[in-house]
Amino acid sequence: MNKQLGFLHNSEKCVGCRGCEMACKNEYQIDATPEWRKVFQLHEDDYSLPTRMFFSMACNHCAHPECLRVCPVMAYTKRDDGIVIHDPNRCIGCRLCTMACPYDRPQINPAKKKVEKCNLCYQRIDNGEQPACVAACIPGALELVEINDTLDQKTGVLKTLPGLPSPKLTTPSIRFIGPKQGKQIRRD
Repeated sequence: MNKQLGFLHNSEKCVGCRGCEMACKNEYQIDATPEWRKVFQLHEDDYSLPTRMFFSMACNHCAHPECLRVCPVMAYTKRDDGIVIHDPNRCIGCRLCTMACPYDRPQINPAKKKVEKCNLCYQRIDNGEQPACVAACIPGALELVEINDTLDQKTGVLKTLPGLPSPKLTTPSIRFIGPKQGKQIRRD
């Protein structure tokens, strides 16, 4: 593998607008379910935050994807740039991948009875464009990055956040800039 593409999410910049979710749904004409990208609120139990803070997650295009490992029909492939692709034509809807993914990112499409997931907009990347979710992120909280030791050694870059599964099993290709202090984004 030449490189490993992934996401960098900055919780300091994310305002929870869900523009990334909508961009993904619009790009692929997805109904309410499945959710290829989802914005989560950081839990107050994990952080001493005076205001709400968020993070956005899609498929993590893991270095060691469990979905690929357990699929009995080899519906998953991993490109040289690290992007994990799911082929819906091969999928039989057995859901083994949904059970194996610790991040719950491959999801069953109830209408099609097959699994779907984020493909990191590989067609857009191949055309020199950013993924739809990244392009739609007005505050710049979501970036497409190359996951490497240089990124991991930058101050403030985290491999996980409290409450997320351990990265040891799958080595997810997402990094975080965690919350430092809360900011007022709306009134309760």
